[in-house]
Amino acid sequence: MLSRSKRPLFGYILLLFSTLIQAETSGRLNLNADLNENTHGMNLRQAINKTFEHNPALKSLHHQLRAQQGLELQAGFAASPELDFVVEDALGTGDFKGMDMAQATLGISWVVEGEIRQSFIDEAHAGTLSLSTEENIKRLDAAAETARLYLICLSHQARMINADNTLKLASETVSAVHKRVIAGKAPEAELARAEAELAKKQLDREALDHQLNSAIHLLAAQWGVTQPHFTQVEGDIFRLPTPLSFETLKNRIEQSPDFLRLLSDKRLRQAQLTLMQSQSNPQWRVNLGLRHFEFTNDQALVAGISIPFGERTQNTGRISAARERISQTHALQDELRVRIQTTLFVLSQQLQHSIHRVDAYQEQIIPRLEAAFKQTRQAYEMGRYSYLEWRSVQAELLDARTSLIEDSIDARLKMIEIERLTGIPVTRPADNR
Repeated sequence: MLSRSKRPLFGYILLLFSTLIQAETSGRLNLNADLNENTHGMNLRQAINKTFEHNPALKSLHHQLRAQQGLELQAGFAASPELDFVVEDALGTGDFKGMDMAQATLGISWVVEGEIRQSFIDEAHAGTLSLSTEENIKRLDAAAETARLYLICLSHQARMINADNTLKLASETVSAVHKRVIAGKAPEAELARAEAELAKKQLDREALDHQLNSAIHLLAAQWGVTQPHFTQVEGDIFRLPTPLSFETLKNRIEQSPDFLRLLSDKRLRQAQLTLMQSQSNPQWRVNLGLRHFEFTNDQALVAGISIPFGERTQNTGRISAARERISQTHALQDELRVRIQTTLFVLSQQLQHSIHRVDAYQEQIIPRLEAAFKQTRQAYEMGRYSYLEWRSVQAELLDARTSLIEDSIDARLKMIEIERLTGIPVTRPADNR
């Protein structure tokens, strides 16, 4: 199960890919009703959940984050004081022979850290935040990849159903041509062509079985499974929600994962600069102790202070480099904004076009071709149309159904990429087209 801290992120990512979840909960009739009832299914929620829990790359990044949290904890510990014990004027010659003139000093010394300790803490904390941001982005990327692979499985299922319908038409064509050949109204060559076409469609259908099986294995690999227990996924690729406008998406660019990564990197570099500036200040070392004079059996207090020189000049180059890296993030921010906005515009235009094509095929092209196919078949059976004319209309209908599937797939892939790019849902809430 997901940890408590990861559940909000899990819910947010499910919201991002709600376009597929909506299809699972309300649009299964078009696809899954035609699939074998005995097959084992997988829905998107389960797929993303398994990805979060078992994806090998996410596990590795999680351990890296835990290691950084350990470094942050360590940064909070101040430098330990040092205990010194020194014996002087002993074991020499003359008056200093033996221990009679010895001086023994027991002292303690420590570094006056000032602001540098807090700078260490801030730098380590910024590193933790940076890795945490990176982990969230990797989770989003993993979820997007799972959604993409899930959609590929869904698309193969749609193609299989289309192939089944195509096989049905091809079989009906063979029967119709056979009747005309028996009646002496058509040459046997037409029957041979129809039977050959049926055999080709059977091969195409068989290839789709292999493609779906491969796609399911690729999907299961997202959570480290090589022998998946499911044989189909749930959903309807034809039910497309209305996406948000480009202007709405553009206004939220700075919420995108890439922007969050850049801001996190900027905070880390700023913390590193502050640490370098703190390290350039001299760190005073204070010494305090007690000295014992063996000859007089007296004791005296010993105190001192050490101040290093040259620290500021030794760090000048590193500070200058750190400032330039921060300036670089400003330039990268401008470049990133232009790149994301341009990519977003292109994807938005392509998405709108794909949705328009889906609507056109569903509402105009396919219904007309189905009517034309029905009329052409009747005319062929009556001897008014040739086999070639009937086959031509049939091919147009099959091509239109294939185009509907491919445009629906393309639209959903564009939605997934826009949601991954912006980090926000691409569709309007509670929208049903």
